Amino acid sequence: MGYAAETFASAEEYLRSNRAADTACLISDVQMPGMNGADLQDRLIADGHHTPIIFVTAFPDEDIRARVLKAGACGFLTKPFSDESLIECLDKALLDGSTDPASSS
Repeated sequence: MGYAAETFASAEEYLRSNRAADTACLISDVQMPGMNGADLQDRLIADGHHTPIIFVTAFPDEDIRARVLKAGACGFLTKPFSDESLIECLDKALLDGSTDPASSS
């Protein structure tokens, strides 16, 4: 797709990297060792970063889904998900600037 991507072993590693200020879109698992994805989102918002976030999970939980979408996530994908679903979320986050969580699945 031509996007530059960087990976991090954990939410804490991402926060220590000082990349939050220049991240155009973040793709995060919901369940991770240490800080989970929803808590990472809360931390980023508290620190003044409103980075579009696409969450992925193998363990869908409606309460977590509602929480992250209400906080502004631009996608919530349940594994396995299609390439097209991820591309749609990336387009929403990066191309049209839409952050309407109601249209995410």
